[in-house]
Amino acid sequence: MDCLFCKIIDKQIPAEIVYEDDLVLAFKDISPQAPFHALVIPKKHIATLNDITEEDRAVVGHMVMVAGKIANEQGFAEAGYRTVFNCNQDGGQTVYHIHLHVLGGKAMGWPPYQETLKQPIN
Repeated sequence: MDCLFCKIIDKQIPAEIVYEDDLVLAFKDISPQAPFHALVIPKKHIATLNDITEEDRAVVGHMVMVAGKIANEQGFAEAGYRTVFNCNQDGGQTVYHIHLHVLGGKAMGWPPYQETLKQPIN
Protein backbone atom coordinates (compact mmCIF):
# COMPACT_ATOMS: atom_id res chain seq x y z
CA MET A 1 0.00 0.00 0.00
CA ASP A 2 1.41 3.38 -1.02
CA CYS A 3 -0.19 5.25 1.88
CA LEU A 4 1.61 7.73 4.13
CA PHE A 5 0.09 6.28 7.30
CA CYS A 6 0.74 2.67 6.23
CA LYS A 7 4.40 3.68 5.82
CA ILE A 8 4.38 5.13 9.35
CA ILE A 9 2.88 1.87 10.66
CA ASP A 10 5.62 -0.09 8.84
CA LYS A 11 8.24 2.30 10.31
CA GLN A 12 9.35 3.37 6.81
CA ILE A 13 8.61 6.98 7.80
CA PRO A 14 9.50 8.22 11.29
CA ALA A 15 6.85 9.57 13.64
CA GLU A 16 6.71 10.58 17.29
CA ILE A 17 4.69 7.62 18.56
CA VAL A 18 2.63 8.16 21.72
CA TYR A 19 0.81 4.80 21.77
CA GLU A 20 0.93 1.47 19.96
CA ASP A 21 -0.71 -1.92 20.33
CA ASP A 22 -1.74 -4.75 17.97
CA LEU A 23 -4.66 -2.79 16.48
CA VAL A 24 -3.66 0.88 16.40
CA LEU A 25 -0.80 3.35 16.35
CA ALA A 26 -0.97 6.93 17.67
CA PHE A 27 1.55 9.62 16.86
CA LYS A 28 1.91 13.38 17.16
CA ASP A 29 0.56 15.43 14.25
CA ILE A 30 3.30 17.20 12.28
CA SER A 31 1.10 20.31 12.03
CA PRO A 32 -0.46 20.55 15.51
CA GLN A 33 -3.63 22.57 15.93
CA ALA A 34 -3.53 22.48 19.76
CA PRO A 35 -0.82 22.21 22.43
CA PHE A 36 -1.27 18.43 22.13
CA HIS A 37 -2.40 16.98 18.80
CA ALA A 38 -2.06 13.29 17.95
CA LEU A 39 -3.60 10.97 15.37
CA VAL A 40 -4.88 7.50 16.25
CA ILE A 41 -4.84 5.21 13.20
CA PRO A 42 -5.83 1.58 12.71
CA LYS A 43 -3.06 -0.73 11.54
CA LYS A 44 -5.53 -2.07 8.99
CA HIS A 45 -5.82 0.27 6.00
CA ILE A 46 -9.34 1.73 5.82
CA ALA A 47 -9.52 4.68 3.41
CA THR A 48 -12.50 6.65 4.77
CA LEU A 49 -15.29 6.37 7.32
CA ASN A 50 -17.50 5.32 4.40
CA ASP A 51 -15.32 2.22 3.97
CA ILE A 52 -15.77 0.89 7.52
CA THR A 53 -17.37 -2.55 7.52
CA GLU A 54 -19.09 -4.53 10.25
CA GLU A 55 -15.79 -6.35 10.88
CA ASP A 56 -14.09 -2.99 11.56
CA ARG A 57 -16.46 -2.07 14.40
CA ALA A 58 -14.10 -3.28 17.14
CA VAL A 59 -11.02 -1.46 15.83
CA VAL A 60 -12.91 1.83 15.40
CA GLY A 61 -14.28 1.56 18.94
CA HIS A 62 -10.77 0.78 20.13
CA MET A 63 -9.49 3.95 18.44
CA VAL A 64 -11.92 6.01 20.53
CA MET A 65 -10.90 4.21 23.73
CA VAL A 66 -7.22 4.84 22.95
CA ALA A 67 -7.99 8.55 22.42
CA GLY A 68 -9.39 8.68 25.96
CA LYS A 69 -6.39 6.81 27.33
CA ILE A 70 -4.00 9.26 25.62
CA ALA A 71 -5.97 12.27 26.97
CA ASN A 72 -5.73 10.82 30.46
CA GLU A 73 -1.99 10.09 30.15
CA GLN A 74 -1.37 13.61 28.81
CA GLY A 75 -3.24 15.14 31.76
CA PHE A 76 -6.11 16.93 30.02
CA ALA A 77 -8.90 14.34 30.13
CA GLU A 78 -10.71 16.03 33.02
CA ALA A 79 -10.37 19.56 31.60
CA GLY A 80 -11.62 18.32 28.24
CA TYR A 81 -10.40 17.58 24.74
CA ARG A 82 -11.67 17.16 21.22
CA THR A 83 -11.67 14.10 18.96
CA VAL A 84 -12.35 14.44 15.23
CA PHE A 85 -12.72 12.10 12.27
CA ASN A 86 -12.63 13.88 8.90
CA CYS A 87 -14.23 12.15 5.91
CA ASN A 88 -13.40 12.91 2.28
CA GLN A 89 -12.50 16.25 0.75
CA ASP A 90 -15.36 18.42 2.02
CA GLY A 91 -14.83 16.97 5.50
CA GLY A 92 -11.17 18.00 5.45
CA GLN A 93 -9.61 14.54 5.03
CA THR A 94 -6.15 14.83 3.47
CA VAL A 95 -4.73 11.34 4.08
CA TYR A 96 -7.00 8.55 2.91
CA HIS A 97 -6.43 6.19 5.85
CA ILE A 98 -8.92 6.83 8.64
CA HIS A 99 -7.50 8.68 11.61
CA LEU A 100 -8.89 10.10 14.80
CA HIS A 101 -7.49 13.49 15.82
CA VAL A 102 -6.97 13.94 19.57
CA LEU A 103 -6.58 17.62 20.48
CA GLY A 104 -6.11 18.97 23.99
CA GLY A 105 -4.26 21.29 26.28
CA LYS A 106 -6.42 24.38 25.66
CA ALA A 107 -10.07 25.44 25.53
CA MET A 108 -11.47 25.17 22.00
CA GLY A 109 -14.11 27.25 20.31
CA TRP A 110 -16.87 26.19 17.95
CA PRO A 111 -17.41 25.91 15.02
CA PRO A 112 -14.15 24.67 13.54
CA TYR A 113 -15.13 25.84 10.02
CA GLN A 114 -12.71 27.78 7.82
CA GLU A 115 -13.09 29.16 4.31
CA THR A 116 -9.78 27.69 3.09
CA LEU A 117 -10.02 23.98 2.30
CA LYS A 118 -7.14 21.61 2.98
CA GLN A 119 -5.63 19.75 0.03
CA PRO A 120 -5.27 15.94 -0.21
CA ILE A 121 -1.86 14.41 0.60
CA ASN A 122 -0.79 11.37 -1.40
